[in-house]
Amino acid sequence: MSTLPHWRMDTPFTGIDDPALASAITALDDTLTTLTAHYDSHHIQKHDSQVQVDASVVETILTATGAAMEQIRTLNAYIYCFVSTNSRDGVAQARLSELRQRLVRFSQLSTRLTAWAGCLDIAGLVSQSAVIANQQFMLEEAARRAQHQMSPEAEALAAELNVSGGGAWARLHSNLTSQLSVPFDGKTQPMSAIRALAYDSDSETRRAAHDAEIATWQAQSMPLAMAINAIKGEVNTLAKRRGFASPVDISLQDNRIDRATLDAMMGAAHDSFPLFRRYLKAKAKLLGAGAQLPWYDLFAPVTTGGKSWEYAEACEFVATQFHAYSPRMGDFARRAFAEGWVDAEPRMGKVDGAFCIGLQHDQSRVLMNYKPAIGSIMTLAHELGHAYHNLNLASQTPLNRDTPMALAETASIFCETLTQAAALTHADTTGKLEILESSLQRSCQIVVDITSRYLFETRLFDQRQQRELSPDELCGLMTQAQKETYGDGLQAATLHPYMWAVKGHYYSTGRSFYNYPYMFGQLFGTGLYALYRNDPDSFTARYDALLSGTGRADAATLAKTMGIDITQRAFWEGSLAVVADEVAQFEAVVASIR
Repeated sequence: MSTLPHWRMDTPFTGIDDPALASAITALDDTLTTLTAHYDSHHIQKHDSQVQVDASVVETILTATGAAMEQIRTLNAYIYCFVSTNSRDGVAQARLSELRQRLVRFSQLSTRLTAWAGCLDIAGLVSQSAVIANQQFMLEEAARRAQHQMSPEAEALAAELNVSGGGAWARLHSNLTSQLSVPFDGKTQPMSAIRALAYDSDSETRRAAHDAEIATWQAQSMPLAMAINAIKGEVNTLAKRRGFASPVDISLQDNRIDRATLDAMMGAAHDSFPLFRRYLKAKAKLLGAGAQLPWYDLFAPVTTGGKSWEYAEACEFVATQFHAYSPRMGDFARRAFAEGWVDAEPRMGKVDGAFCIGLQHDQSRVLMNYKPAIGSIMTLAHELGHAYHNLNLASQTPLNRDTPMALAETASIFCETLTQAAALTHADTTGKLEILESSLQRSCQIVVDITSRYLFETRLFDQRQQRELSPDELCGLMTQAQKETYGDGLQAATLHPYMWAVKGHYYSTGRSFYNYPYMFGQLFGTGLYALYRNDPDSFTARYDALLSGTGRADAATLAKTMGIDITQRAFWEGSLAVVADEVAQFEAVVASIR
C-alpha cells in the first residue's frame, strides 16, 4: 500500500511548538477576563425573578460570548489533533492541559449565561432585535436548561473539580489505551494494530488477535474499572443534584429529542434483531464457522482476492460520488484532499477509530486508520460528511453552530449511504457481496451493538447508585447485554466482555449515552437518502438548509421540514426496511455460493 498521509497542521499555527500558539492561549486569558467583566457589569447570573434588560446588552453578551467560543474551538481542535495522533507528545499534552484550565473559566461563564437566559423575557427581546431573533432557539434552550441548574457556586465548583475529577479519569483512559502495546506473533504491536487484525483474511489470525486483545484488556481492567466507576458516579451525583430523573434524561435534552422519539426508535431496533441474526448466521455459513458466528469474525472479510483500494483511489472514488450528488459537495471533497485535511496512517500513539473535528472557519480535520478495503472508503465518506456539515454551519454564528450528537450524524450517514449505493452500481458479483457485507456489518454495529451499549450503560448507571462495580461485574453486564441483542447469531463463548474498556465513549462526564444517537443518525440519514432518491431535484437545497440549521432547532422540528415524523415507529421501521432488503440479497448470494 502506498504511503498514507498525515494531516497538514500549518494553519492557523505552524506547529504545536509555535510561539504564536502559546501566545494565543495567553490571549484567551485576556478575552475571558474581558468577557467576565461584561458579565459582572451586566449582572449575567441567576435572578429570583424575570429581569428587564435592554436588547443592546443581550446583543453585546451574545456576540462577545460567541467570539470567545470561536477562539476556544479553534485552539482545542488544533491541539487535540496533535494529541490524538501522538499521545506521547509532551508539548501537546501540556498545551491541552493549559487550555483546559481556561475551559473551566468559560464553562463557569456559560453556566451564568444559561441561568440568566432563564430570567429573560425572550419573546419580548426577539421582537426588538434581529440579532437576538437569529439566536432565539439558543436562548430558549438555555432557559430550559436553567431549570436544571444548581446554585451558581455549586455549578462553578463542579466545573472546577471536573478537571481533576471525572475529566482526569477520562484522560487516564485515553492516554492509557492509546499507548497499550500487545505481545503478538513474536513482537509488540499497538492495540489499534491488533484490533485492525479483526479484518484479516486468516481466521486463525483473527482468533489469536482477539485472544491477545482480551488478555491485554484484562491486565488493564483494574485502573479502567476505577475510571469508569468514578465517571459514572460523578454523573449520577450531578444528575440528582440538577433534578434529572436519570442520566438518560440529560442525554435526551442534550440531543434535542424526547422520550417518545427514543422509545419509537429503540422499539423498532429491538424488533429488527431477528433480521440481523439472519445476517450473522448467513455470514457464519459463508465463512464455514458453523451455525453461529464467533465474535472475532464479526469484521472478517467474506471475499478472497477482493479489490484492494489504494488510498488515492479511495479518495478519487469518494470525490466522484460526492460530485455526482452535487458539484458543491464534490468540490469540497477535493479541497479536503488537496489541503491535507486527512490523517490516514495507523501508528503507535495514535488513537483508534475515526473522527472529524472542525478546525477554523469552514475547515475540518479527519482522522482515520486506513485499511485498503471497502469499509475504509465508507469511513472516509462518513467523516467527510461531518466536514461537509461543518461547511454548511460555517455561515452561522458560533452560538448557532452547536449541533447535538444525534443530528451531527445526519450528513455523515447520508454521504456514506450515497457512496455505498454508487459502489454497488459499479461492482461485479464478488464486489456486491463485499459491499453488502460492509453495509450490513456497519448496520449491525449501529443497531445491534449500539443497543447492547445502551443497555450496558443504563444498567451500569443504575447499579452504580448503590456501589462501585468490579471488573468482573462490568464484564458480566457487558456480556449480558451482548447476549440479549446478538442472541443466537453469535457464539456465546466468544463474546467480548471488555468492550466497556475499549470504548472511550463511556468515559465522559459531559456526554453520557454516546451510543443511541449514532443509531438515530444512521436511520435518520437512511430515511433522508430515501427522500433524495424519490425527489432528487428539490432535495439538495432543502438538505443543505437542514444541515445549516442543526444548531437552531430540535430534531423533530428539523425532521418536519423534510416531511418526517420521528416520534412514530413507522419512520424508523421504514429505514430498517432498507436493511431487510440487504439481508435478503446477502442470503441469496451466500446460498448461491455455499
